[in-house]
Amino acid sequence: MRDRLERGWRVLATGLCFASFSLGSLMLGAMVFPFLRLAIRNRARRVAIARQVIRGMFRLFVGMMRATGVLTIEVCGAERLRGGGRLILANHPTLIDVVLLLALVDRGDCVIKGALGRNPIMRGTVRGAGFVFNDGGGEELLADCVQSVRTGNNLIIFPEGTRTSRDEPIRLQRGAARVAVHGELDITPVRIVCTPATLAKGEKWYRVPPRRVHFRIEVGEPIAVSPFIDASPTAALAARRLTRHLTDYFSREEVAIA
Repeated sequence: MRDRLERGWRVLATGLCFASFSLGSLMLGAMVFPFLRLAIRNRARRVAIARQVIRGMFRLFVGMMRATGVLTIEVCGAERLRGGGRLILANHPTLIDVVLLLALVDRGDCVIKGALGRNPIMRGTVRGAGFVFNDGGGEELLADCVQSVRTGNNLIIFPEGTRTSRDEPIRLQRGAARVAVHGELDITPVRIVCTPATLAKGEKWYRVPPRRVHFRIEVGEPIAVSPFIDASPTAALAARRLTRHLTDYFSREEVAIA
């Protein structure tokens, strides 16, 4: 009986947290960011402030989920996220991975699907933050990603392109490795482990697991990209080899965190 009550509370608390998140996103897009556009004419400064606001909202959301007993979080190697100008590549097991990471890093940027820019709840927020949209693709997307890192942002990319299917092996697209090779950018790898699994691809938010979810966020040692470039006759081959290396990295059950 006690377990059923506890699980019922987590369903209710999860719903309240997501409802609060949606309401907060609507308010940012409809009120806060339009005000910033009027008050601050310099786009770079406006975007920087918008990202600080988003980070604060995401930290509040994560704190709310922790306080209500929806989840617990453990971060290993957080010092490797300090500073700016990082290319952060992470696996993508759950719906809230980008929220967790943007709550952790300062000057956070991310590559997002163009559909979010048309979502009635999220479009005002993601456009106000100046995130990188993946609609264009090709050389333009590569240039936008490299420029973001070189201007001091911490750019988050999920190389899978979508959430991991629970019963399938990790499959990485080559785009993230192309960014690293094209810009000669070392990689800060982040492995997200969610136990028990929840909020995976195709999974409804109210299908909460039988016990409280624990997130372990493991920030690994930087992965140098120069060895892949130096050992490959073309950038395309370097990206392929780097993608294989990253697939092995994120597929490991345990990653050593010094």
